[in-house]
Amino acid sequence: MNVGPMRELGRVFDSVADAYDAARPSYPDELFTALSEVSGVRFEGATAVDVGAGTGILTRALRARGARVVAVEPGAEMLAHLVSRLDEPAAAVAAVRGDGDALPLAGATADLVCYAQSWHWLDPAESIAEARRVLRPGGAIAGCWNFSDAASAGWLADFEELLARELPTYWGPAAEKWSPPPIAAAFEVVEERWIPWTRFVGVEDFLLDLRSHSYMAALPREAADDLVGRQRAALTRAFPEGVLSVPMRVYLAVGR
Repeated sequence: MNVGPMRELGRVFDSVADAYDAARPSYPDELFTALSEVSGVRFEGATAVDVGAGTGILTRALRARGARVVAVEPGAEMLAHLVSRLDEPAAAVAAVRGDGDALPLAGATADLVCYAQSWHWLDPAESIAEARRVLRPGGAIAGCWNFSDAASAGWLADFEELLARELPTYWGPAAEKWSPPPIAAAFEVVEERWIPWTRFVGVEDFLLDLRSHSYMAALPREAADDLVGRQRAALTRAFPEGVLSVPMRVYLAVGR
């Protein structure tokens, strides 16, 4: 895992914003049930900050559950995709270009600060200090990550192992000493949970999702195309009908 400033997050992911917007998965309903239960925050009427909001996957899910959302994203292209998908008044969703280590928000204005697939790009101490600054008393901090559950399917283990062999910056379940980002160590944890779910996705969308990851964005285009082509051939042999059943797990950590 490469930890760096959030401006690097914006630079890397702006280059794959189209793929990210089209193919990254959302989160299961069970995640939001667990998040509300563990944090004590009811989404309806709450103010939630989505740090490293990307193209708005978590932003839209929180808004659908009644929260007012401030989406903070450093990448111009990623933020443009987020804004293009909004059909909300400005009072319901605010999209702001900014850095999670220096949130562009006043103190004590939020009930929930969330990092969905993003906290590992931030400074561990500065980001949590900023989250605490903008939280109201009784507010909560949450980090969540979608991971493929490679141990549950042989084809998926093979897929991840090929990535680990060929991608210098690969970070995932096939990496040596892999573990979730250590956000739990950054605050007093209320609870950690692993939430299993199954993603049904077409081969081409699955491969487009692959292209949206930072370790793929770091490859020269020809090398990325070659790797995707080989993965396509293997997946097509394993799933001739063209639809994958992908075992997934969401890691959730909530603290105050």
